[in-house]
Amino acid sequence: MLDNGLKAQLKGYLQNLVTPVELVASLDDGPSSRELLALLNDIAGESDKVTVRTDGQDARRPSFEIRRAGTDIAVAFAGLPMGHEFTSLVLALLQVGGHPPKVSDQVIEQVRALEGEFRFETYFSLSCQNCPDVVQALNLMSVLNPRIKHVAIDGALFPDEVAARGVMAVPTVLLNGEAFTQGRKGLEEILAMVDTGAAARAAEALRAKEIFDVLVVGGGPAGAAAAIYAARKGILTGVAAERFGGQVLDTMAIENFISVQETEGPKLAAALEAHVANYDVDIMNLQRATSLKAPGEPGGVIEIAFESGASLRARSVVLATGARWRTMNVPGEAEYRNKGVAYCPHCDGPLFKGKRVAVIGGGNSGVEAAIDLAGIVRHVTLIEFDPQLRADAVLQRKLATLPNVTVITSAQTTEVLGDGERVSGLVYKDRNSGESHRVELEGVFVQIGLVPNTDWLKGSGVALSPRGEIETDVKGATSLPGVFAAGDATTTPYKQIVIAMGEGSKAALSAFDYLIRQVPAEDQAKAA
Repeated sequence: MLDNGLKAQLKGYLQNLVTPVELVASLDDGPSSRELLALLNDIAGESDKVTVRTDGQDARRPSFEIRRAGTDIAVAFAGLPMGHEFTSLVLALLQVGGHPPKVSDQVIEQVRALEGEFRFETYFSLSCQNCPDVVQALNLMSVLNPRIKHVAIDGALFPDEVAARGVMAVPTVLLNGEAFTQGRKGLEEILAMVDTGAAARAAEALRAKEIFDVLVVGGGPAGAAAAIYAARKGILTGVAAERFGGQVLDTMAIENFISVQETEGPKLAAALEAHVANYDVDIMNLQRATSLKAPGEPGGVIEIAFESGASLRARSVVLATGARWRTMNVPGEAEYRNKGVAYCPHCDGPLFKGKRVAVIGGGNSGVEAAIDLAGIVRHVTLIEFDPQLRADAVLQRKLATLPNVTVITSAQTTEVLGDGERVSGLVYKDRNSGESHRVELEGVFVQIGLVPNTDWLKGSGVALSPRGEIETDVKGATSLPGVFAAGDATTTPYKQIVIAMGEGSKAALSAFDYLIRQVPAEDQAKAA
């Protein structure tokens, strides 16, 4: 099941096991069970602390538990955790086997203190880059707290269960049999959802923080670069982010990041956070900014308020809030989101195997999505507003070779249709004739670009373009003194990771230059 290279890596990891681990399999006579047994035997062959049992009684087959020998501490997988989930498997082995997790003592104690019974079920797909964060967070929680149980389920191997529970997007998490959450979530986010007092405690802690020299709002490539460059100047630096990594977390293959031939978004995001953590930077996650209060006098303190009720103060600010997926804003889109309307073809595509789908958007993202989906689904209808596709020529040539793809140009999607439970079709208008047409299908993947996360800045004094982007000069300065901006939220053209990093670095250097030119408050008082 595992090649020799992967076995060698696994053997190195398994040397960190502290206590014996049992792999307890529940199998049937199918080929997937045979594959799973081969995988488990390969794992056991790389460590004398791992043994395999085939007397599991779980109703889902194939499935297995990773159990700490002689205890009820266990993590469960239904299916074969390969692809993006292989890392989840390795981490689960290590954590069940007593290897300490790489999270703060405060978070560990917060998990252990949770009261009540929590039975989590997570549906994932092997191609989903957003799923491992959720799987790994809940796995760790089940290792740390005996009142928490978790099973990660490969939806492709259990299609009847997926259909019965109406799972049409991954990751989808159920808690005690009821819908809990969908989409990427980290450990701190999940904790905040189950520990109702966590947000208030975090807000109180933020309000008590001293004034930062530079506060970076946003944790994507621009924000990370700004934090590093500011911290290297030896000034008090903080990063407040809704989720560290930003839009990069939702990016699959990255092949144009200079010096790195190929990587994936989640890997790059983890590397960004690790790099920032090497410096004396106060990282504050789960913080969505809601307003900016300009200083009352030149050189004064800027205040940022957050959805949590917290607020932070700083002598200078770098805004790097990035962008989010643009929605169609048509009837039915919001109603059927995660019920057939999706925004991540890599994540949710496997759930539409053998079905009919549409991709909205003919740029690079849309055409790439259509190409990927064509290998999974029965048929793809690509709908583009403009008279021609806008994707790179190499992508268009590839698309033209696919027999199960129909391209419709000069078309405006006007409605997503459904039966109240899931998508059943869409309506588009021919922009040349004005006629409306209906397409019967089961899924709609929206790929029409990004919109800047700047709504919270309206009325703050920070000038925005007609598209809602933050207007900046060549130094990254905004219309407010002491406030700088970088990345996809700004008017800087070409929304690329490498450009965002450069702009973030420049904004931090400009903020430092601004700070050293300010007259100290005590000197201003003397002059007065």
